[in-house]
Amino acid sequence: MKSRKKICIVSSCGGHLTEIRTLQPYYEKYQYFYVLNDRVLLPPDMQGRTYFVTLFERDWNFFVNLWEARSILRKERPDVILSSGAGVLVPFALLAKIYGIPVVFVENMSRVTAPSLTAKIMYRLADRFFYQWEPLGHIFPRGECSGPLI
Repeated sequence: MKSRKKICIVSSCGGHLTEIRTLQPYYEKYQYFYVLNDRVLLPPDMQGRTYFVTLFERDWNFFVNLWEARSILRKERPDVILSSGAGVLVPFALLAKIYGIPVVFVENMSRVTAPSLTAKIMYRLADRFFYQWEPLGHIFPRGECSGPLI
């Protein structure tokens, strides 16, 4: 039986999605849904539980994503947002602060010595912040080193 808690998993497609899905054994006991920034062929377990938002690359579509995030968060009312990035997370995280929804961010595994732009932003917005490699510890002193997910 699934818990009544609901998790919103926000991700860009490709490596970020592959990486965050490695945590599925931990979040599958809860209700959950995905938000992706591009239309992709979905595996069966993601079908019927995935929203697609407009792809943006640091442009005016950020405001479109903010509106889309507002609509999704108001409809689904998640208890927590989980993400490993990328930029699609930022509008969701900003609204999560307003709505009182905790955000958990995991810096991408490819970032060993230098952080991503999303991580620099999310370090200030996330309620829990994880990085996967020790060299990032001096950059994110309030973060937690999780070790590699994959």
